[in-house]
Amino acid sequence: MRKLILSGILLCSLFAMQAQELEVIVRTNTQKLQQADPQIFETLVNSIAEFMNNQKWTNDVFEPEERIKANILITIQEELSQVAFKADIAVQASRPVYNSNYDTPLLNYIDKGVVFSYEPFQPIQFSQNRFNDNLSSCLAFYAYIILGLDYDSFAAYGGEPYFQAAQEIVNMVPDGAAAASPGWRAIDGDPSRFFLIENLLSPRVRPFRQAWYEYHRQGLDVAANDVATCRAIIAASMEQFRDVDQAYPNSMIIQTFSDTKADEIMEIFKKGTPQEKNKVVQTMTRLDASNTTKFRSLK
Repeated sequence: MRKLILSGILLCSLFAMQAQELEVIVRTNTQKLQQADPQIFETLVNSIAEFMNNQKWTNDVFEPEERIKANILITIQEELSQVAFKADIAVQASRPVYNSNYDTPLLNYIDKGVVFSYEPFQPIQFSQNRFNDNLSSCLAFYAYIILGLDYDSFAAYGGEPYFQAAQEIVNMVPDGAAAASPGWRAIDGDPSRFFLIENLLSPRVRPFRQAWYEYHRQGLDVAANDVATCRAIIAASMEQFRDVDQAYPNSMIIQTFSDTKADEIMEIFKKGTPQEKNKVVQTMTRLDASNTTKFRSLK
């Protein structure tokens, strides 16, 4: 009987491991730390990793090889007290490309000036229906953003429920908490969490999400079998990104797209035709003029 019970526990544990969606590696940069005990951040890393990786974010079952890879780097910029901090949180995520050993980036973004409190060994808890604290809300927000971008890359608008969940997190932050930790309100400016999710749910950005699907599922995922078709589809999808930039000038999502995908796009079109290279350079220069020199090196 004991063996049966242990076997049942092992199977349940194995299923739980398979069921999770995210595989997040967490790191901290505490070079500016002066007062707080550095051990706080050792437990913080473990707490965030457990929160992100063990939380059930969807109703779907993910096999271990299907989990979405992500990295979180928390750089402490200021100590507000021994347990309160202001930090930059860098979030990166990627998903595998079909029939290859390549992971394509989904998100590369730095959320600057995030204010949060944390005490040693404090568990991070999140409730879908109420605000607990700024750290758990920020982490859950980015979990849903990552899921939305991943699901959108496999099916047109497939990430809608996860973007809606991210929007609900924004809506639940009380005024006092939002004022104490900028990023949740329109008045906090762009870029911010507010405008990231506003962009993703805006009707003006719907063509971006369609192009995002075509770029990944119809473009990258066929690259192993047909590189020329991959480049052609990605080049066509980039025209839709350009159209979104025209419809929604200076939108955060376009800048985030360039920050995330520029290097990949340059690599994809290194062996493209002269016509493809010219079109890509024109589009990327339009989307991100600050990197014009970099894009022109593709020619």
